[in-house]
Formats: sequence, C-alpha cells, structure tokens
Amino acid sequence: MRTIQERALDLFDANGFAAVTIEEIAAAAEVSPSSVYRYFGTKEGILVADEFDAMSQEAVAELLDADDPVGSLARIVRTYEEASTSPQRRVRYFFQEPSVRSAVCAALDRAGERIAPLLATAGMTPLQTRVATNAVVFGYFAALEQWHLEGGTAPIAKYVEDGLRPLRRIWGSGEPGDEVPLGELADR
Repeated sequence: MRTIQERALDLFDANGFAAVTIEEIAAAAEVSPSSVYRYFGTKEGILVADEFDAMSQEAVAELLDADDPVGSLARIVRTYEEASTSPQRRVRYFFQEPSVRSAVCAALDRAGERIAPLLATAGMTPLQTRVATNAVVFGYFAALEQWHLEGGTAPIAKYVEDGLRPLRRIWGSGEPGDEVPLGELADR
C-alpha cells in the first residue's frame, strides 16, 4: 500500500492531482488497477489512507491514553513524522484539493466515531463526549492546516500540542489549576 501511495504522490507532484488516473498509478506501482481500487477506492483515498484505518479497536485503545488524548495524539504524530521522509508531500493535497479535503474530513469523522467511546469520562454526557472528541479530532486537522500554511518547517506535533492544549483541561491533563471539574461540564 505504501508503494502505491508513493508512486501516486510522484505522479501527482509531476502532473497534478486531477490529471492522474488510477490506471496510471497502478502502472507506476506495478499493480493492477483493481488492487488500487480494492485498497483505496479512489485517488482521494490514496492520500487519506493511513495505518489507523486498518487498526483494530483494541489497538486504537492501546495507543490512546483516555486520560490524555491530546498527549496521545501528539505522540502518534511524532511517531508518524519520524517514519515519514516528507509529510508535506501528502498533507499539502489535504488543503489544495477540495475533494481530498472532503475525504480527509470524512475520515476524521469516522476516526471520531471510533475513539469517542474510548474518551468517555465519568461525568460527561454522550453529547459532551462527542463534542470533546470532535474537538480533538478536528482540532488536529486545524493544527495540521496551520502547520501547512506556515510552510511545514516546525514539527507537526508542536502544532498539535500547542493548538490542542486548551482541550487537555477537559480530561484534567492540562496545566495545574486548568482542570475543569467534570461536574461543571454538565452545568455549562
């Protein structure tokens, strides 16, 4: 799958996203077009797909510290950055191609649905859990976009940590004195 993604990025970079076909990607990756469709479904899917999609719910639970989802997300992003030679290649399409942006938002929505049960905390209503989870998930996307807009020179994890810092208070993992008692969440 990674080879298909790399060959697709090579073609997108050389010819533009809209000009490249699944058949060209398949030929460059030396696989059949049906394999590309089976793994990714669409060109947008090639850019959006990552390891999270294939992870079991148990594996996701092991990665995510329910008491500090922001810290967990920052650690996951750092690991991704260390493994990736150039995250800018893929990420820039998230913000330059409207169809890719839509696909990313749909993937983030699915991710939020998967992690919401893991972030449910005593004292939070289902609505509050959903809102807090989406704040983390889509806050990550906003931090990623700011990273992209600023040229992508600093680590993405720094943007995630800085941008999502206020959300840490929800789970009591912010700065001392920043905690929001869970009972107060229901009153707000």
